[in-house]
Amino acid sequence: MNKHKIINDPVYGFISIPSELIYDLIDHPWVQRLRRISQLGLTSLVYPGALHTRFHHVLGAMHLMQKAVEALRGKSIQISDHEAESLYAAILLHDIGHGPYSHALEHSIIGLHHEQLSIEMMQRLNQQFEGKLESAIQIFEDKYPRKFLHSLISGQLDMDRLDYLRRDSFYTGVSEGMVGFDRILHMIDVRNDELVVEEKGIYSIEKFIIARRLMYWQVYLHKTVIAAESLLIHILRRAKQLAVSGEKLFGTDTLLYFVENTINMETFNEEALEKFCLMDDFDLLASIKVWAEHADQVLSSLCKSLVYRRLPQIELRKNAYTDIEIADRVKQMQATGIKEEDCNYFVYSGQVANSAYTSEESGIKILLKNGNILDLADASDQYNISALSQPVVKYFLCYPKLR
Repeated sequence: MNKHKIINDPVYGFISIPSELIYDLIDHPWVQRLRRISQLGLTSLVYPGALHTRFHHVLGAMHLMQKAVEALRGKSIQISDHEAESLYAAILLHDIGHGPYSHALEHSIIGLHHEQLSIEMMQRLNQQFEGKLESAIQIFEDKYPRKFLHSLISGQLDMDRLDYLRRDSFYTGVSEGMVGFDRILHMIDVRNDELVVEEKGIYSIEKFIIARRLMYWQVYLHKTVIAAESLLIHILRRAKQLAVSGEKLFGTDTLLYFVENTINMETFNEEALEKFCLMDDFDLLASIKVWAEHADQVLSSLCKSLVYRRLPQIELRKNAYTDIEIADRVKQMQATGIKEEDCNYFVYSGQVANSAYTSEESGIKILLKNGNILDLADASDQYNISALSQPVVKYFLCYPKLR
């Protein structure tokens, strides 16, 4: 079979598959499953075009990794063919542990983070591919001797972020995320086993940081997206409560496995992995559509709110909501006939936070013309990057729109 294929991507144009190993990874059912997992979850309820998948994203990130390797080799940075292939495999698999509406699952029915699941799945794939992914896993876990390779996978300026900002901007129509990836990739270099950016590229990096900040608050943490994701979390928690109490729910075998069982690091086993690798958006969407007609008033009401986009009212502000404010909303719910013990499924508060830039662990290093290396926060003369590194925390309160 001819494995030297090209893929037509709406963001970058033609993407090439660089080797037979990468082709076989892309063709694997666990990677193909990413076609059925949306990249932005419920964001399409706000931006209707945001229907792209994690499969789109990992292919795009792999394409940018090829560009990065090409740029570094052009500056006499030695990257072997094996290291390059390992980078392509690692970035291709970096999101493999995401489930459907991943963050909602992690806060409701699955007690594992998607990065833990990614490592578990990569280890299993390595066994299936007879050890050919060993270096890719070492790079992914930052255990490979050449540390700058990990920075291309996971860092303040990695191929993951470069792709998702531009791709998510493209599909949402939010133009603030359109970063100039070509110039950034041409400006990267390596010094002392550390990824750096040439000084003349600093303005492109500053734009990248600003774009990330704007995309988080306009897209990823848009208040309506927060309301929708919080609603999904409470749907799954209610379903799990009913299942634990003995209620038989409709659902695919894969979803019900996680609804009916307690899955965390202690209980995660081969069966749980096999079930997880079969689960995608359709498992949740089909179940929620049926649950909308369930006899349980709470589950039915929550599911109808999501299916028909009757999302909760959400208030967002800089200081936390008080117990008195929350209690007032609970009283309003009780007046509609909802039992007091069920009100927490309809009235709830929480917080979201984001830092556009973090210099403490793996900040972006700027290579000055005199050979010195400075953190972006110290090298920037246009923006207060240090201020952008401070977490912005916002508190939210959700409650039904009562007519």
